[in-house]
Amino acid sequence: MSHTRRRATIVTAAAASVVAGAALLPNWSAGASTTAEPEVDAKTKATFQRLADAVFTDRTNALVDKPGKGKGPLTDGFSGKVALSSGSARTEDSALGQLGERRDRLAKYGEKYSEGGTSVTLDRTRVHGRKAVVRVTETTKLVYKKVRGDEPKTTGFQAHHELTFRANEGGDWRLTGIRETDDGYLAVNQPLKPKGVAATTADDDMPSAPRAATTRPAPAKPKNLNAGGYDYKAMAAYAEKYWSNYNPAYPNFNGHGAGGDCTNFVSQSLKAGGWKHAPGYVYDYTKWFGNADIQSDSFVGVNEWSWFALNSKRVTSLANVYQMDVGDVLQVDFDKDGSKDHTMIVTQRSAQGVPYLTYHSSNTYRRSLASIIASYPNSAYYAYRT
Repeated sequence: MSHTRRRATIVTAAAASVVAGAALLPNWSAGASTTAEPEVDAKTKATFQRLADAVFTDRTNALVDKPGKGKGPLTDGFSGKVALSSGSARTEDSALGQLGERRDRLAKYGEKYSEGGTSVTLDRTRVHGRKAVVRVTETTKLVYKKVRGDEPKTTGFQAHHELTFRANEGGDWRLTGIRETDDGYLAVNQPLKPKGVAATTADDDMPSAPRAATTRPAPAKPKNLNAGGYDYKAMAAYAEKYWSNYNPAYPNFNGHGAGGDCTNFVSQSLKAGGWKHAPGYVYDYTKWFGNADIQSDSFVGVNEWSWFALNSKRVTSLANVYQMDVGDVLQVDFDKDGSKDHTMIVTQRSAQGVPYLTYHSSNTYRRSLASIIASYPNSAYYAYRT
């Protein structure tokens, strides 16, 4: 989810990426402490991790079709030394309700998940007095139920969270807050609305993409994957190779607060399939280029990418999102404020015409278009034929 940023921001983010190693998962040792933490021993840290695992597993289970009768939330099994605070318990109850509604909406689109699995690793624990801040990585996989019969096997994502625990006078820890540290709030089991970005202005002569319809069935718009001089299968293969393991040949903008890595990632995928650099001034929306050292705004910015892609005639707009095929690009304006917020690339299309999207921030593999629309039904969508 990339947008306009000053070059200083990009250079700073790129430098930070080099230092961090551009890896998806933080390179902290599990459970390592950086400050004195007298109230937290190894057993307590392990319980922090187990509670985090229960929270995100409950969210995943809320999306699964008939996950099991008579089974309450896993978080109900925690009390005493480590548990949810009363406020967090209410928040999670609300989240599970929202995700259940999302599951039901998705079923109306003809899609269900037969099972899901979530695991959480503890990346870092920092303790100051009666406050503990715990960073974790969530890895989730959902199995598509064969409703139509042409679904891919699975979808999945990785997301990073920061959990805050506070100890009461008796030394018992309560989970009081969860913050997503990825840009975007775009995990499949994330109940919160995605973040929008500030509107970006352009010269009056920049082309404006029309909104695409989200209804089915869509008018036929077949794509010849062997024409046009581009290797669309290579675009998809690149995206599916690097959806969770970032290519060190490029900077990673996820978590830098500048909008995320989504457009940077899609640009890399297009480049892998044959898009050539259009070198020039980094702020010139008619130019497009990116490598480890420098990137044009159109390479990393969601609105700027749209302006370049249309202006250069490397893309045409599609009237309906369900017309997209492998290598095509989808953008979303979550709050309909006129500024596009997120960029994704199609890496698979089912026999019955459902595109599956792969993207960064949060890093996601083969999420169905139906799931995107069911999760954000009031957003504006823009579809591009590459």
